Amino acid sequence: MIDQGKKNVLGVHVNAVDYEAAVEKIISAAKLSKPLAVSALAVHGVMTGVLDATHRYRLNHLDLIVPDGQPVRWALNLLHKSHLPDRVYGPTLMLKLCEAATAEGIPIYIYGSKLSTIESLKSKLSSKFPELNIVGMLPSKFRPISIDEKKIIINEIYRSGAKIVFVGLGCPRQEVWIYEYRSMLNMPLIAVGAAFDFHAGILPQAPPVLQTYGLEWLFRLTNEPLRLWKRYLLLNPVYVFLLFLQKTWLKRFDSSGDVPPTSEMMFG
Repeated sequence: MIDQGKKNVLGVHVNAVDYEAAVEKIISAAKLSKPLAVSALAVHGVMTGVLDATHRYRLNHLDLIVPDGQPVRWALNLLHKSHLPDRVYGPTLMLKLCEAATAEGIPIYIYGSKLSTIESLKSKLSSKFPELNIVGMLPSKFRPISIDEKKIIINEIYRSGAKIVFVGLGCPRQEVWIYEYRSMLNMPLIAVGAAFDFHAGILPQAPPVLQTYGLEWLFRLTNEPLRLWKRYLLLNPVYVFLLFLQKTWLKRFDSSGDVPPTSEMMFG
């Protein structure tokens, strides 16, 4: 088990952990009914924090950020000699958590995406893990919500008896969500993004060989070029350049410029 704590990647504090350590932290928090905000960040997720000081503050106040993308794992190894043998891929982490939750009798909740997607996701997870206790699900409203609506969401999750909530709202909305709800829900909140679409059978996953060599972005770009071209063709080169600056000490990246949110960004 590898758990080296948080490391600075372009000013975003990413945990140098493996699957075993991440699962252990999350399941332990679920058993103890402790709040734990968790996100799996690839390059795009890290860059949302690099480019937005307020969002970087949110990210740096999450409890656990796992290196979802190979380039993020490479950055941890390059900058901090973490020697991580593999990334902690959000969709795989979700399945490992479902397996552990099944073994431990921990009920889960699914929040976000469209109703048709989470219905398919529930069906696929139930087929893969017949004993998994999925106690509730709620689709995103895809709009700002009121304080009263937020209270209803919190109450529904509590009433369900859930001990873990998987959140699929897309980056960076899902990270904002788990940051805001962490203090109101005494359980792990896991932002897993595209894992909902992958496991529901809505989107195809990249072949393992492309994932191994950090080329998942290319596969996704070819499948969704209009939506993703800016994310990958613009942000990826900037990410590499900034890593060069951090590695060579030509630029200092720290949290001194983080800006706390002045108000909640309530959406559901």
